[in-house]
Amino acid sequence: MSTLTTDRIEKKIQLPHPRSKVWRALTDSREFGKWFGAEFSEAFQAGARLRGGITHKGYEHMTMDVTIERMEPERLFAWRWHPGAAEPGEDFSNEPTTLVVFELQEVAGAPQRVALVVIFGLTKQVAATNAPNRLRFSVLRHSQVFVKPQNRLPVGLCL
Repeated sequence: MSTLTTDRIEKKIQLPHPRSKVWRALTDSREFGKWFGAEFSEAFQAGARLRGGITHKGYEHMTMDVTIERMEPERLFAWRWHPGAAEPGEDFSNEPTTLVVFELQEVAGAPQRVALVVIFGLTKQVAATNAPNRLRFSVLRHSQVFVKPQNRLPVGLCL
């Protein structure tokens, strides 16, 4: 089920994996990097800002910049980013960031399944008049990862 509100896209899916496996796939910076096509050298922790080199062929000169907002083990992982990688020397620091929240929930009667709720902050970036067209397009393009997560689930969680 997907929900589009004025400020977010919300998606809830059930995964046939234990909570610990889903948590590791989402919050291990190496696994996360494989999912998003970036290579991070540091571990994720609340308050950390990390930059990872893009691994997609032809885009290796660009970086992905994320800030980890909250980590509640095996329950909630929230992070911010500027969707789309930055070219060398490009500064997005004055642009609004997008908040992404992964919340893990129990599935009643199914201990080896976990419900993953994804909340992707959207409208503020798309509607921002000072946001470049490329950034607005990138927000919309990357939101599809969360609207249709079966297209790009983290490594190890593919159905």
